[in-house]
Amino acid sequence: MDRNEEQLKAIAEVKARNDFECKKTGVRKLYFIETHGCQMNEHDSEKISWLLESMGYHETDDKEKSDFIIYNTCLVRENAELKVYGQLGALKDLKRRKPELMIAVCGCMMQREEARNVIISKYKHVDIIFGTSNIHKLPQLINRYQKTGKTIVDIMEDEKEIEEIESNRKYSFKAFVDIMYGCNNFCTYCIVPYTRGREKSREPESILKEIENLALQGYKEITLLGQNVNSYGKTLGYKYSFADLLEEVNKIDGIKRIRFMTSHPKDLSDELIQAMGNLDKVCEHLHLPVQSGSNRILKMMNRRYTKEDYLLLIDKIKKAVPNIAITTDIIVGFPGETEEDFNETLDLVEKVKYDSAFTFLYSIREGTIAANMENQVPDEIKHKRFEKLLDTLYPIFYEQNLKYMDTVVEVLAEETSKNNENVLSGRTRTGKLVHFEGEKDLIGKLVDVKITTVKSFTLEGCII
Repeated sequence: MDRNEEQLKAIAEVKARNDFECKKTGVRKLYFIETHGCQMNEHDSEKISWLLESMGYHETDDKEKSDFIIYNTCLVRENAELKVYGQLGALKDLKRRKPELMIAVCGCMMQREEARNVIISKYKHVDIIFGTSNIHKLPQLINRYQKTGKTIVDIMEDEKEIEEIESNRKYSFKAFVDIMYGCNNFCTYCIVPYTRGREKSREPESILKEIENLALQGYKEITLLGQNVNSYGKTLGYKYSFADLLEEVNKIDGIKRIRFMTSHPKDLSDELIQAMGNLDKVCEHLHLPVQSGSNRILKMMNRRYTKEDYLLLIDKIKKAVPNIAITTDIIVGFPGETEEDFNETLDLVEKVKYDSAFTFLYSIREGTIAANMENQVPDEIKHKRFEKLLDTLYPIFYEQNLKYMDTVVEVLAEETSKNNENVLSGRTRTGKLVHFEGEKDLIGKLVDVKITTVKSFTLEGCII
């Protein structure tokens, strides 16, 4: 029996049991997914959701009412890992009260043996553990657990085979599309290559077919996902670049906006910069993580570019796309970082003038090279530098947003405000979050909004 047949057989068996229970009780089995981490994890959760609903489960946002709880985990930051342990601990009482409740943990944390061992030894109420490479096997894992009642651990350690799985998309107008998996960069602070495996690109025909289907369903915006999209195509066995893929996606009727992340500076080619300038559907937004402005620290991080290289790229992209918004990731307190190193980061920030930034305090990730480096920066110094970085960044964010005052921008309306149902929010092509008054039937549509109020992180306006 091949993999697909095994999956279909397991789906049928689990669904039959769920349907039988529903007939007896009049109530459908409910599932709850909590997702930690990046957009790739978010998209993985959409795939998990589709698999569960194909087995007769319905989604709920109430853990207490759930029959199946899944935590899709992240390992990039220590606090994300600790949060999962805390949440699992809090489920012990619920499992005691509802012994039939199934609990699963998946995602990057589970690719690390030490984390799996913690779950297995200290959180015995967890029933199913699986990794990032075998989401497609979830029906078999559920089926096996329901038949045996024994804890199921299934982690694929070999090279990831790309499995096509449908998704329950969170939105009906914008979607994530995986174009590659894994990472070959081995930045010294990062655990991702050890959890997501080696880099592997999807065939362009498969990607384009998925996007064409999304366009037929009315999707307007797609975000192409990969740990390093700029190196897309290198494992295909023939010449085909990320710029080539963007060009083909740009031709698909119905798609209005193309986004992508994440880009690695070392692979940001002139060809890609030219494509961003020429292709009308590619949004004027580039997320280009710099991590540090110090050449010494960049070398220790194994980033394989210099501050000067990075600034040259920024200059090129701003010339090719004059109104582009540039965002980044910055790590404060990498081992050995001196005050001089940190000041180099502040200098870079002031030169680039970012529109937004994800800022992080360096945290040790066991299994990475940086975890064993000497001269770990004391927490007190990290926090002082972090505050200084934010004090430098926030006025720049506001300054960049001031350019939008009294201008008219195209906004994809995404949702209603949690505080006011008459207020909608959405994003510009440059990724700016805009709040404006409007009817709910505008959600999923592109609207023109005149900006009347500018803040550091958001814009406000009115429909024209």
